[in-house]
Amino acid sequence: MSKTIKVLMIDDEEDFCYFVKKNLMQYGVFDVITATNGMQGVELAKKEHPDIILLDLVMPDMPGDEVAVVLNNHDATADIPIIFITALATDDDIDKNEIRNYILSKPVRTITLIKTIRDVLSKA
Repeated sequence: MSKTIKVLMIDDEEDFCYFVKKNLMQYGVFDVITATNGMQGVELAKKEHPDIILLDLVMPDMPGDEVAVVLNNHDATADIPIIFITALATDDDIDKNEIRNYILSKPVRTITLIKTIRDVLSKA
């Protein structure tokens, strides 16, 4: 049996968190924890040390890019890969982006998300 992948999802949309968590956990490979704001996400990342973080770019308390800076500058979380998930980018924008494996557009298909998580973790 393969190792469980601990995923931290940081997104202010509670319904989106719920459905992504439900969809990933049905595969039996993912353990998903969620945070609905940036600061809560930073604290959970420090405490739980997930294998990967799914991070929304647009949140009211702290934008995702700021959350990423905080995580990248903290010893306990600097090595955790981040996949940005955003409604602001289209698939065409992402296809043109060199780091497209690290940015997904909303809504995200579960199969695409799983493939991206595995791709990112294989390069980590």
